[in-house]
Amino acid sequence: MGNQPPGIIKDSMFYRFSLYGFLKNLRFFDPFIILIFSSYGLSFLQIGLLYSIRDIATNLLEIPTGILADSFGRRKAMIAAFVAYIASFMILYFIRDFWFLSLAMILFAFGEAARSGTHKALILEYLKINKISDLKIAYYGLTRSASQFGSAINALIAAGLVFYTGSYRIMFLASVIPYTLDLINLISYPKELDGEITYVKGDAVWINMKTTLKNLYQVMKNSGVQRILFNSASFTAVFKSSKDYLQPILSFLALSLILNADLENIHKEALVIGAVYFVIYLLTSLASRQAYSVSHRFSSITKPVNLTYLLGAGLLLISGVMVALEREMLAVIGFIGLYLLNNIRRPINVGIISDQIQSNVMASGLSTESQLTTIFSALFAPLIGYLIDNLGLGNGISLMGLVMLFLYFFVRVQGPKKIPVRN
Repeated sequence: MGNQPPGIIKDSMFYRFSLYGFLKNLRFFDPFIILIFSSYGLSFLQIGLLYSIRDIATNLLEIPTGILADSFGRRKAMIAAFVAYIASFMILYFIRDFWFLSLAMILFAFGEAARSGTHKALILEYLKINKISDLKIAYYGLTRSASQFGSAINALIAAGLVFYTGSYRIMFLASVIPYTLDLINLISYPKELDGEITYVKGDAVWINMKTTLKNLYQVMKNSGVQRILFNSASFTAVFKSSKDYLQPILSFLALSLILNADLENIHKEALVIGAVYFVIYLLTSLASRQAYSVSHRFSSITKPVNLTYLLGAGLLLISGVMVALEREMLAVIGFIGLYLLNNIRRPINVGIISDQIQSNVMASGLSTESQLTTIFSALFAPLIGYLIDNLGLGNGISLMGLVMLFLYFFVRVQGPKKIPVRN
């Protein structure tokens, strides 16, 4: 069994899929989002609540938007998602009031709900049409690599914007540009990637939706699928809820380093945070490319899924301890490891999930995994904010690592699942 990914034809769609991920990850505010909201005068609990509002709204919209994507067109769902994103960025730039920020999060949630799972379904439909579905782990890993490279470039641009403007919030406005370009890219996708669509009106819409739900229910009756979805969702939720707290750690590290004395604190933060996130996303770009190789080092695809889950919990726990001991550099290394694990896991999880779900409900099935992620995230985000407000940054992060270890005993994937090999 070879460890190198098989040959993939890099045609125009491969590059358009990759361009989508590259532009989608040019959210210039991402490396500074915690610091931005803190500069608005919000507590960590309020920041967690904003995350929770976003995740609850995403949860409510996840399955309906997935069904609509399957029933009426995945491309249309993606276009609607990016219109909502752009509106969200505009509100986040112009208004600082908590309730308006909450509205922006709801618009952002619509974008996430309509997008998550749907673009993966577009890729999987393309692989199905071209009869190369057995390459899904390698193909998705390569296209995801482009998105992680976009995140690396994003970190540099974001750092430059903060350094030269002396402002965090300008990044919300700047993010409108790549998202508009990505909207144009999505409009250019061929209609055949929508899959089988039945155009219906009136009461037939509900009948169509019920049929899709029934098919999805049949899939979810499989206990093996349930374990896989909960394993993937819980890991991703802890990662999403915790990852941005690397920013205050980097802020502390930046102020402790001996840098140019003439630089203001915000400029020091921009340099250190931009450099670290650039390195993180270059490494995660490489990690996504190695997902196929990593998965094929094991006799069963369930083994790397379980092992990386435990490693992630351990890294989060240790990183929190290092922060509490004022060893910020070691905590940063721990977070970098967590980012790498998440990006190795993602293509493997998409592969194992897609093995269990029929193509006609693929967008709905992958959206269900995203919905479970948002349920967990809606719980974890305010929890970690509350813990950090009351117990300190290090202790809050460590406790989330313990929560993750506890969850493992309930979401451990069981039973061998052989990895499909291309002959």
